[in-house]
Amino acid sequence: MDHNVVVIGGGLAGSESAWQLAERGIRVKLYEMRPHKTTGAHTTSKLAELVCSNSLGSKLRDRATGLLQTESKLLGSKLMQIAEDVAVPAGGSLAVDREQFAERVTSLLEAHPLIEIIRQEVLTIPENQPTIVATGPLTSDRLAQDIKRLTGQGYLYFYDAVAPIIVAESIDMNLAFRASRYDRGDEDEGDYINCPMNRDEYSAFVQAIRNASTIELRDFEREDPHFFEGCLPIEQLVSRGEDTLAYGPMRPIGLRDPRTGKRPHAVVQLRRDNLAGSLYNMVGFQTNIRWGEQEQILRLIPGLAQAEFVRMGQMHRNTFINSPALLHPTLQFRTRNDLWFAGQITGVEGYAGNIATGLLAGINLANSLAGREPLQLPKTTMLGAQCHYIANAEPKHFQPMKANFGILPELPVPINNKRQRYQAYVQRALDDLEAEVKQSSDLKLRDHFEHTYNQMKWVDQQAEATLTGK
Repeated sequence: MDHNVVVIGGGLAGSESAWQLAERGIRVKLYEMRPHKTTGAHTTSKLAELVCSNSLGSKLRDRATGLLQTESKLLGSKLMQIAEDVAVPAGGSLAVDREQFAERVTSLLEAHPLIEIIRQEVLTIPENQPTIVATGPLTSDRLAQDIKRLTGQGYLYFYDAVAPIIVAESIDMNLAFRASRYDRGDEDEGDYINCPMNRDEYSAFVQAIRNASTIELRDFEREDPHFFEGCLPIEQLVSRGEDTLAYGPMRPIGLRDPRTGKRPHAVVQLRRDNLAGSLYNMVGFQTNIRWGEQEQILRLIPGLAQAEFVRMGQMHRNTFINSPALLHPTLQFRTRNDLWFAGQITGVEGYAGNIATGLLAGINLANSLAGREPLQLPKTTMLGAQCHYIANAEPKHFQPMKANFGILPELPVPINNKRQRYQAYVQRALDDLEAEVKQSSDLKLRDHFEHTYNQMKWVDQQAEATLTGK
């Protein structure tokens, strides 16, 4: 196609959008301001760098994020394919070697003949040019002001935080142990390292967090600070009560200390951060405690007294637009047909959601340029439900939403058993997605879906045959 499209932002959503457009014959100018302007959270100039966790969530199909990942793969997501290629062991979760993931995405997009990567900060949204804005939660101040001008209303933001990363060999395995919850996988080769605490150790740890000082927010961050419930820093959780951590990121359910045979009072879980297994990140341990105090507090955790930290926890601003007042469920801007938004700036939460919305925005912009109707996914699919939510939520109380079964329409016939209910949600989603794609005039999308879905069903049949012995 004789078109030039602008994609602003080289994160997960922008990278996926650029790939989808280029694969449909559309020339793309992909703008990424790093390394000339940094964000305070990124550490490299690579595209699709993961700055918080290295996990894309559960890969099990009967989990919400697993269903979203499945839908993205069926729709042709390139980043989901790369994530699976560089996956590290993480039980039922899809976790990746973050360096290899970013390197693979960057190399792929740099090599594409229809993608031009421009290392430059975009200050204003281009006029009269098809554009996808995928600048994520760390949108630069200048561009944020232009988006505010465009939207004509107040800009929302909350705070996000990243967890510390530890050198594996510095963890004392005489105190910590390897295991996945509920004995998923071999205990000796568990995908997680667990640091158990008894009640006294936990109480001392909580008290130390309560006494700690946090890094002062900058002036523009103090205007209206509020936190997203899905990624609260540990100091905020502790302020809510003594046992909040023990029922949150430090819950010990499904774990037993092999030395005692008992469930600990609380557990700090460490998840592999790279393929080599040389780095581990602290699951759910986002924090904005001052680094000196933070290190002292984290060394109170059994097994981490001599830990070597390659990154301390930190907090940054996370920005999103008021999507219910601004976007269609197709991710198209309501008052400008050639403008689309994708990724976390829309209020979709989680890596899988960022990739999926980038995928949808890229497909739909290509459809628009080709004179085709945009793909509006059924609300019974996880991606369709997320896009419906961000476009139809109450604007006055809009908050980011991650993938969850609670946003799907109820089943025609209620199912009390949760596992069976989730399986029914999944089957309905895949059936409805298949029906929607079959009606699409996007031949590339239809061909990929049919091939991938048939392959998926064949794998399921082989697994069923193995279980039943047939």
